[in-house]
Amino acid sequence: MSNPKLHIESMVLHSGHTPDSQTLSRAVPIYQTSSYVFKDTQHAADLFALRDTSGFIYTRIGNPTTDVLERRLAAIHGGTAAICTASGMSAIFYTVAAITGAGQNIVSGSNLYGGTHVLFENTLKRFGIEVRFVDSSNPAKVEAAIDAKTRMVFTESIGNPKCNVDDIKALADAAHRHQIPFVVDNTVSPPPIFNPFDHGADIAVYSLTKIIGGHGNSIGGAVVEAGGFDWAKAGKFPEITAPDPSYHGLNFWEALCTLEGTPCTAFCVKLRTGLMRDIGAALGPMNSFLILQGLETLPLRATAHCENARKVAAFLEKHPFVKWVNFAGLTSHPDYARSQKYFPMGPSAVFGFGLRGGLEAGKKFIESVKLCSHLANILDARTLVIHPATTTHSQLPPAEQLKAGVEPEMVRISVGIEHADDIIADLGQALKAAHQ
Repeated sequence: MSNPKLHIESMVLHSGHTPDSQTLSRAVPIYQTSSYVFKDTQHAADLFALRDTSGFIYTRIGNPTTDVLERRLAAIHGGTAAICTASGMSAIFYTVAAITGAGQNIVSGSNLYGGTHVLFENTLKRFGIEVRFVDSSNPAKVEAAIDAKTRMVFTESIGNPKCNVDDIKALADAAHRHQIPFVVDNTVSPPPIFNPFDHGADIAVYSLTKIIGGHGNSIGGAVVEAGGFDWAKAGKFPEITAPDPSYHGLNFWEALCTLEGTPCTAFCVKLRTGLMRDIGAALGPMNSFLILQGLETLPLRATAHCENARKVAAFLEKHPFVKWVNFAGLTSHPDYARSQKYFPMGPSAVFGFGLRGGLEAGKKFIESVKLCSHLANILDARTLVIHPATTTHSQLPPAEQLKAGVEPEMVRISVGIEHADDIIADLGQALKAAHQ
């Protein structure tokens, strides 16, 4: 059930699933199985050759529980396909590795989650892939970094932890002028907060561990495909438009994107039949089930997160012990106007603030919170705090930390869905303790 006329509040409950014919279970069952029986030899052959895409072979490649999650994620974006992975980091790696090889490059915004920055700066370099970090607030600089060997432009919808909001549409236009896809890590702001496909993005990547799962109990990732990028016209992606020697010469573009009226799913199918088959960072059925439970309440929680974040940021901005607040929903933020354009609900609920008293005050604050949790995650239902300079961005040299917006006195907060007054009370007592 993927009716595009449904509102998102309905899609997160119904898309991609109807009660199965045997049990009529209303909830999506957990298919905790490694493999699936074939009806006969022809059925098996058709599944392996992609002539039949309705069945399953092996849970590393596809699973009925995960399939519902994938269909549901595609539906809420208005996309054509999605593929779930074991983590958000594997989703990012697969997206790059699917169409980028040794001697080629990608252009990326420089304000990134620390784990992504380390992957781009160090790990991809071992595979011969260059990542060109650019100030993505200036689309002209991004476009200037693109050359004949560039395979994508990558950015985050809201920079983590700088809370910057770039001109997403201008970045998409820059990528498309060079006939390369525009990829957005939309982890912190999935629909209904923001849909990158509405503003020109071709691929969205997610850590499902965050607001989509929403309860801090499961790790997972996803790649969602918009389906509108013309891989053949670009003329530079043989991985998709030329015969694939690792898949008996199949041309994914011709097989999946040239039949009129058929939505193009070539990118996600390429990931499934190549990287997922060969490397196997598959999302387990139990995690898929748990993330589905979170997805069902995403619109409700997203509203609560954004409303609470606005109240908390306003409180912190006026507090005498707080030096600065970096939240794009405040009029004092340099990207406030763009935030209002792209994020009318509010720019999610993750941002940084700096304490007067520097590093020592920040450490004392972290150790004084009671309602808030000190841990390395964002956007589960609870309010979370951490000190990025010594944790999430600690692998970066001090100069690189500052360039990424991580100052020594900075605390990152992920505002939860507790009552706003309770969150503010806890922050207030912790701020007082930090300055005694």
